[in-house]
Amino acid sequence: MSLKAPASVKAEHDELHRELVLATEAGGRTGKAAEVVARLMHSHFLKEEEFALPPLGLIAELANGRLPAHATAVLPLTDRLEAELPTMLAEHKQIVGALNELITAATAEKRPEHVRFAEKLLVHARTEEEVMYPAAILVGKWVRERAGAAV
Repeated sequence: MSLKAPASVKAEHDELHRELVLATEAGGRTGKAAEVVARLMHSHFLKEEEFALPPLGLIAELANGRLPAHATAVLPLTDRLEAELPTMLAEHKQIVGALNELITAATAEKRPEHVRFAEKLLVHARTEEEVMYPAAILVGKWVRERAGAAV
């Protein structure tokens, strides 16, 4: 069984990506600002989907006291997230700066849909920092503890 991010998290990422594409196609300052966001976000989203979010797919089972047979497969992912967390947070700071530029441009060009998108993405980044990344790391710690110190 492969580890996957919860479907709801994947759907949210897909929606944010679609909205970002629309913003890049807006033209003007808004489009240019959105292109900067897209450039910064591309590799960041790939990393999240590779190792930061798949551990969250185990949460429901772990919360119910079950340790799936494949659970230890999560450990390289959570170890990598812990190691790369400072970089991930630094990338968020860059993305937040670019999103603020997008908000400024979209506001000036009277593009409220792109302002709303940027604001939604700001909340998403904060949720990752405050909830998703720490939860993924806790999954790894819990699995390591339950599976035994030898893992």
